[in-house]
Amino acid sequence: MHSGDQRFEARNPCQDIKIAACLRGVAKSLGSTRVLRGFDLDVRAGKVTALLGPNGAGKTTAVSLLTGRLAPDAGTATLFGLDPRRSAARTRLGVMLQTAGLPDMLTVAEVVRLQSGYYRYPRTLVETLALAGLTDLAERRCGALSGGQARRVHYALAICGRPDLLVLDEPTATMDRASARALWATVREAADAGAAVLLTSHDLMEADALADRVVVMDAGVVVADATPAALRARAGGSVIRCRTRIVLTAALAMPSVHDASVEGAELRVVTGDGAATVRALLLADPDLLALRVADATLENAIALLLAPANQRIAA
Repeated sequence: MHSGDQRFEARNPCQDIKIAACLRGVAKSLGSTRVLRGFDLDVRAGKVTALLGPNGAGKTTAVSLLTGRLAPDAGTATLFGLDPRRSAARTRLGVMLQTAGLPDMLTVAEVVRLQSGYYRYPRTLVETLALAGLTDLAERRCGALSGGQARRVHYALAICGRPDLLVLDEPTATMDRASARALWATVREAADAGAAVLLTSHDLMEADALADRVVVMDAGVVVADATPAALRARAGGSVIRCRTRIVLTAALAMPSVHDASVEGAELRVVTGDGAATVRALLLADPDLLALRVADATLENAIALLLAPANQRIAA
């Protein structure tokens, strides 16, 4: 290798040992549709990175590039510093896809045992079943599982090989909240033990609970990359809901208001100063009803990032 190549490799952020997976300057088209354009993403060891955005933003394509199911048209994709299609990289990867199926006639234990056989140092069957909350379902055939139970089996298949990178695509879809929270705890434990985790989810409560870092994408590009707390701060301090005759343009002009919309019969206002905005609302309409004030959420912040100003003020 020439010395110039060595200098370039040293500067390449994708070669950082703490980065499990990396996309740099990636472009990707599917058919005639340009899905990603100059897209950058890295997933770091010991951290949960949430990749969020609306349908069609390019999340699935980005994940497919990182896991070797697609190749970029331009730019680079690496998995543990290697081409993601190489088996040496893929054996360190655990993936939980939203669309994966299960063999109906095999039991939960049989499916997990079969998957574990592909790894050099898998977890024990007992440990994997316990982490996924499947101990009591070990002998049940997969075809007899509920949707939430099947998701837990998919999770077991993703973690059975002790992956250094865990990719979770809508992991708690169809799960009840108690089961979801139990899964969250094991994901957090995996990251705290040093694994890199990439999460895609439409459940923003899940992303807020788990993520160390949130990457928001839209139309194939990154529009925000920050901690959940930093993103929430962009949305302001409070969300106010009420029934009122105040028009939307008047609400948007009130003190500290960042965003406002009409949802059914209610006015919804996102503000940096809840007290000042409430006073202004009551002054403008002393007869307003059903006034509620809550802290701004990650959902509020992302909606504010993605909504153009002309949409926010539309009647």
